[in-house]
Amino acid sequence: MQKKRVLTGITTTGTPHLGNYVGAIRPAIAASRRADVESFYFLADYHALVKCDDPARVQQSTLEIAASWLACGLDPDRVFFYRQSDIPEIPELTWLLTCVTAKGLLNRAHAYKAAVDQNTASNEDADAGITAGLYMYPVLMSADILLFNAHSVPVGRDQVQHIEIARDIAQRFNHIYAADYFTLPEASIEENVATLPGTDGRKMSKSYNNTIPLWLSANDLKKAILGIVTDSRAPGEPKDPDTSNLFAIYQAFASADETTAMRRAFADGIAWGEAKQKLFERIDAELAPQRARYDALIARPADIEEQLHAGAQKARERSRAFIERLRWAVGVRRLTDRGSSVDAKKSADTTAALPQMKSYREADGKFYFKLESGDGATLLQSRGFGSPKDAGRLAAALVDAGDNAAALGALLVDALPADASANVATVAAALGRLKADKLAREQARQ
Repeated sequence: MQKKRVLTGITTTGTPHLGNYVGAIRPAIAASRRADVESFYFLADYHALVKCDDPARVQQSTLEIAASWLACGLDPDRVFFYRQSDIPEIPELTWLLTCVTAKGLLNRAHAYKAAVDQNTASNEDADAGITAGLYMYPVLMSADILLFNAHSVPVGRDQVQHIEIARDIAQRFNHIYAADYFTLPEASIEENVATLPGTDGRKMSKSYNNTIPLWLSANDLKKAILGIVTDSRAPGEPKDPDTSNLFAIYQAFASADETTAMRRAFADGIAWGEAKQKLFERIDAELAPQRARYDALIARPADIEEQLHAGAQKARERSRAFIERLRWAVGVRRLTDRGSSVDAKKSADTTAALPQMKSYREADGKFYFKLESGDGATLLQSRGFGSPKDAGRLAAALVDAGDNAAALGALLVDALPADASANVATVAAALGRLKADKLAREQARQ
């Protein structure tokens, strides 16, 4: 059975804090131990250059983050753990993908649009201060994902668009070069992953300067916890755990029984000082053994460097062969090489008739659409709609979903009659071809 490939990148611009540990590091390491998953974890130092022009900070962050993941239990023998800049196939693939990426697609990227909007609001030139690195960031991220044909990429909601862009670029490449070179990745949004509040109650974030660094000494950790903002309720007054930042942090580290006991203590009026002491003891009990491993690792950067080089070598066993296949696909070949069945396949595939989405009105006055294969077989027959706009909107949404099975599920429920069904795999394949053709035509117009 093929394992599910899951890929996670960590940008090397900051120092890990408790929020990173609870929200990303701890759950990702737990997931990496699953027997049915093949995990890829990389230090995204090329991505860091978009945000940070301090070389010492990028280097130190790379060391701190690598040491953090290893200290928390990441097993390099079970996973692919590497530094982005150690995989030369990533920038090479970035260029191959750049050559098939529509400029209009990158114009719609959230980070670029936000920067343009900010300039416009300040009466600046639209592109003032915007680097090509920021503009091309989604293509580099696509290369990270597609080089290893990841099935799933855990991201926050603000990153979902980048996965959609990677899918669009992959579909475009597959369409132009007439083969399924790339797996289309899916965004994995972990709804149950804890978001830790910071010392001021807002989300723990370096941007808010409210973080508790992960590897503080025991004394400094205690001082940081004592600085967590609480309300003015005195000892003996009942306190509401559901609105308490301190309780939320405690719950992220405590067992179910410990959480129940602390909830009871809040109802009994525990003093804030005592509650903070209990929080410190609980966090320190979990982190102390890992802190010792981290301190030992951070003192031996050469050992971490060796681990990263070994991880890169393992990853490149896959990336080298794949990039050679992609070079052949685009025609970057030795002059003594000759076209093969790949080219013949492309010629045959590009002349194959595309599926068609047809809209029409029946004698009952309702509006319908159907999806037909290239040879005219009906793959999907819609229910009747009272408005042509409603039918057209849903048909267009199906094409935009392409072969994204997760997106297709809900759309098909709305599209089909109550007593009808469709072969989802066949429909998805046909819609994938239609979407790729649509993207190709859009790029040709730009």
